[in-house]
Amino acid sequence: MTANPVRGVDYPSTYQQLLEWFPDNQSCLEYLAGLRWPEGFVCPNCGQQEFWRTAGGLWMCRACGRRTSVTAGTIFDRTRTPLSTWFAAIWFLTSQKNGLSALGLQRVLGFGSYETAWAWMHKLRRAMVRPERDKLSGIVELDETMVGGVTAGHAGYGDKVAVMIAIEHNETRRLGRVRLAAAAHPGTTQLVDFAAAVIEPGSTIRTDGARTLRRLADLGYRHEFTLGYSAPDKASVLPGVHLVASLLKRWLIGTLHFRVEEQHLPYYLDEYTFRFNRRNAKSRGLLFYRLLEQAVDTSPHPLKDLLRPETGIPDFT
Repeated sequence: MTANPVRGVDYPSTYQQLLEWFPDNQSCLEYLAGLRWPEGFVCPNCGQQEFWRTAGGLWMCRACGRRTSVTAGTIFDRTRTPLSTWFAAIWFLTSQKNGLSALGLQRVLGFGSYETAWAWMHKLRRAMVRPERDKLSGIVELDETMVGGVTAGHAGYGDKVAVMIAIEHNETRRLGRVRLAAAAHPGTTQLVDFAAAVIEPGSTIRTDGARTLRRLADLGYRHEFTLGYSAPDKASVLPGVHLVASLLKRWLIGTLHFRVEEQHLPYYLDEYTFRFNRRNAKSRGLLFYRLLEQAVDTSPHPLKDLLRPETGIPDFT
């Protein structure tokens, strides 16, 4: 057993090990401090690194006297629930291959209300995708699929919503990373804007030849296309996209039972992206670490913001 797990080196391999490493708030705070300040404490007020530790567990800057909590400004900000419970929630979320629903989290952690579990799940989903993540490159398939069973709203198409998909092929011809986003309407130039936002210029983009996508060649991409409507087997035109679309729909049905409101769909897509891009990870503990690492770099997102997000459709223009 590791008495003092080190950030970036030690990852719990079992739930029992998680409980041994993080039995109380103090052990969790020490680990989070290593994630938030990997090069050592930095005062958010003056940028100095010399500090005192107060009796209450805060970091007090020697230069300006500012007191800082390691959880301030993170998704753990002002939580009244023990951090060890948060760590357990992250473990259960990342250790199960297909994830779990809010109801499942409520049951496994014994929450008194479904709303608490729902809010925790959505806070964690907002930590699953880094805004500064690298763009896709090399050979990338691009298309969109219709996701049904989503509660329709202003951006819906009947009872379905268009989901844009960009999937990378790596050097071994296997599927690499994926990027997903909800579209306001299917078959629009928003797919081109999405491509420009998530794919490196100079990459080769393969599509089904829709006229709205012909602009890609003018934006610094090599555009290869096969007319999908004339192909004998449409799934063979963009096999990566079709596979991702199929797996996504199966995940929505199996894990979430299609109980997805349209304004929250982008965050479910973020969770699926997090899982798909780490599907070959050998250690579930590493996934726990990655999500925890991103959680300390994600704003608190109070419940009122989770219940009424500004919009469910990102603007790529």
